Amino acid sequence: MHSVHKNIIESAKKNDWFRKEIVTGENSQVFLMSIDAGEDIGEETHSLDQTLVFVSGHGIAMLDGKEVPVESGDLFFVPAGTKHNFINNGSEPLKLFTVYAPNEHVRGTNHETKADALTDPNEH
Repeated sequence: MHSVHKNIIESAKKNDWFRKEIVTGENSQVFLMSIDAGEDIGEETHSLDQTLVFVSGHGIAMLDGKEVPVESGDLFFVPAGTKHNFINNGSEPLKLFTVYAPNEHVRGTNHETKADALTDPNEH
């Protein structure tokens, strides 16, 4: 495992992939995400903690059935066991980076589109 140093805000703003791995360590991992207008991440519940930081766009967070607005600069900490979804209700992509602790995805996971993620056998 090697150290990684990046401007995460600029990397997230430039990313056009639904899910793009930045680094996966032994105990956590960082991904960039881009959610197209009218799309969502997909309702899910993890057995781990997830932190999401939004760098551009706006939308809605659904956290255990409660609706919360999402704006650029927002950080959401989603504790293990929380049902959640993030929805882009704007006209531009919703860009973010997210940290899973411990790891959620197989090392090397990258999905250009949400459809790619839905058909990845490692994601189910």
